[in-house]
Amino acid sequence: MNTSAMARSGRFRARRMARGSMTEGAARAGFAARGVIYLLVGALALQIAFGDTGRQADRGGAVQELAQKPFGAVLLWALGIGLVGMALWRLSEALFGSIGKDGRSARKRLMAAVRFAFYVFVAYSVLSFAISRHQSGGNSDQQSRDATARVLEIPAGQWLVGAAGVAIVVVGGWIAVRAVMRKYHDKLRLGQMSHRTRQLVDVTGVAGGAARGLVFAVAGVFAVRAAVAYEPDQAKGLDDTLRSFAETPLGPWLLVCVAAGLVLFGVFSFAMARWRRV
Repeated sequence: MNTSAMARSGRFRARRMARGSMTEGAARAGFAARGVIYLLVGALALQIAFGDTGRQADRGGAVQELAQKPFGAVLLWALGIGLVGMALWRLSEALFGSIGKDGRSARKRLMAAVRFAFYVFVAYSVLSFAISRHQSGGNSDQQSRDATARVLEIPAGQWLVGAAGVAIVVVGGWIAVRAVMRKYHDKLRLGQMSHRTRQLVDVTGVAGGAARGLVFAVAGVFAVRAAVAYEPDQAKGLDDTLRSFAETPLGPWLLVCVAAGLVLFGVFSFAMARWRRV
């Protein structure tokens, strides 16, 4: 290999390493930002379970809660930038593939693209609130009802809402089952953890993932009910879905358990920020 070719190869490796470092930093910032949101949503849900029903246990409520803290503006910007990092990492996975033997498959790239779109929306809502302090992405319950009403108005809208609800139920079940089976082990640097740390991560990963999956599944059930009844008001966002757990025969204690699970998932997200293979 001549000197020119060696120089080009060296520059290529340097660019690839730099891109890898930037992507890794973006992913870890994104997981930390996700952890903050789930911690706040879980904490707000706990307050609702113990009687503070004026709180809004969703992303908008979490952002408003963060804005009220000391240095709230700085925290909001940090959260929004972290979410942008998560979106960029998912975009890189959609374009270049992810880790794992099937990381370049069409299915994995499509899932990464969907996650990219989702985190773009979340980051936009947080940064919009950081700039204006007048909007935070809106009330999740009203957003769900409005979106359901719009879809129901189009041809075959009832079927589309029902199919979307079923898909959400399936996704929720998939999230919960994978958490219980500890599939996240494949993505963690387990060798860098002590035995005690791995046990603690498993507690947060299993309990937190199961709670997150349950919330998704219940929200999907409400969407299916809205489609069957042709009634958009039966669709529920995150806040109303969480409140529905307090309306079961178990009363507020089921909501306490689910809210605690979401807090644990927030902690698990911090573990992912530290030990996730990117």
